[in-house]
Amino acid sequence: MQASVAIQVEPRMDTDEETIRVVDEVIDYIKSTGLNYYVGPCETAIEGDSYEELMEIVKNCQIVAAKAGSKHIQAYVKINYKPEGEVLTIERKVTKHHIND
Repeated sequence: MQASVAIQVEPRMDTDEETIRVVDEVIDYIKSTGLNYYVGPCETAIEGDSYEELMEIVKNCQIVAAKAGSKHIQAYVKINYKPEGEVLTIERKVTKHHIND
């Protein structure tokens, strides 16, 4: 993996249920990309080999939220990019914290 992003999409909706519905649609879009992802309570991490592909996904997350009915969207994005070599994977970062002994 040469890149990973973490994105938090915050649609401005009237109710929590509507906010969750829009966020769920964004997560469904991320799932549809076929890339490895991890949904956390505040953001979703996505990893891939193409920086450009990840940036396209980040852009499309806003479009998906708008099409789902959000008239105002804020997004927070963290980008981890290493053009020569590999970035730490989601698995290496979090798996040890989610294993039940």
